[in-house]
Amino acid sequence: MGLLEEKLSRHPFFSMAKEAKERGIYPYFRQIEGKQGTEVEMGGHHVLMFGSNAYTGLTGDDRIIEAGCKAMKQYGSGCAGSRFLNGTLDIHVQLEQELAEFVGKDDALCISTGFTVNSGVIPQLVSKDDYIICDDRDHASIVDGRRLAFATQLHYKHNDMADLERVLKRCEPDKVKLIIVDGVFSMEGDLAPLPQIVELKKKYNATIMVDEAHGLGVFGEQGRGVCNHFGVTEDIDLIMGTFSKSLASIGGFIAANQTIIDCLRHTVRTYIFSASMTPASTAAALEALHIIKNEPERIAALWDVTNYALKRFKEEGFEIGETESPIIPLYVRDIDKTFVVVARAFEEGVFINPVIPPACAPTDTLVRYALMANHTKEQVDRSVVKLKKVFQELGIIK
Repeated sequence: MGLLEEKLSRHPFFSMAKEAKERGIYPYFRQIEGKQGTEVEMGGHHVLMFGSNAYTGLTGDDRIIEAGCKAMKQYGSGCAGSRFLNGTLDIHVQLEQELAEFVGKDDALCISTGFTVNSGVIPQLVSKDDYIICDDRDHASIVDGRRLAFATQLHYKHNDMADLERVLKRCEPDKVKLIIVDGVFSMEGDLAPLPQIVELKKKYNATIMVDEAHGLGVFGEQGRGVCNHFGVTEDIDLIMGTFSKSLASIGGFIAANQTIIDCLRHTVRTYIFSASMTPASTAAALEALHIIKNEPERIAALWDVTNYALKRFKEEGFEIGETESPIIPLYVRDIDKTFVVVARAFEEGVFINPVIPPACAPTDTLVRYALMANHTKEQVDRSVVKLKKVFQELGIIK
């Protein structure tokens, strides 16, 4: 064994994965044999899908599939270059213009993945004399983005506004203070207190960037996001979003005022040096955006089934934390049991996702249960019964 292989074989996650595979409780990379939906086939096993981020339930919609196929026929399968050079299509520009209007900003940039929006944009917003301030539970893409920046990196306790103010007081008043926060926290399902963050922004002359990955298509008027939900859009300087959740595609965007976007258009390395979004993924996101705006009943259905699921889990004694969204954390608080819960739930016909360190603290492990607009209350009831059986078997709930 070479030095590299020897080193990697000692990595704790390598060991954890190896042990889980040997015990038959390895929960990752299961193969789905068809479209994402509320029920799917996985390895010949029929399961209720409660592990998807497709909140609007649009990933299998025929209109979106047709839009993608039509775009491939018109533009081909790819753009063979970056947006900076030969890879800009008219539908890229159309999507950017419509997204900017949708989230209430002057302009937007579309980048090939949501992760590379954050990892590319954040380093270009600050310099070595500035500050990046993050919530302890911000998404990994935000963490990686700030790591690539030369600014002083600070953080505050999750949703703790007194701690955020403590951090802001440490900063030099005439330097950029960039507060970056998830609108909806992707594991726990709770919301950032944006109105209070805006108050602190004004008090300390800071700048705010909000990641709306799990807010678009879910919160606000026509699904415009958490910033719209709280009525603070004008006070948020940058709004980021992804297409791989409610918009049934892949990619992401950053929206802001014209000056910020014009600068980012010429400096973001993941935009300039990456191939542009494919015609199919661009057209799919655009069609999904149109459907979300024109079908408010879809978001109403999502909230109806979400509120029902929240009620049922509380009734059955599950610990679900402070969630206010279609993301429902079912706390296990034990790494080994979390893997066992996921494996047993799969055997019972329910697909859910494990959340373990580094996505959470070792004492906060959970399984993540997420809802789509086309889930039914009957499907929720079936899943709750099966999950209660598993949790009781393992002594997690009475």
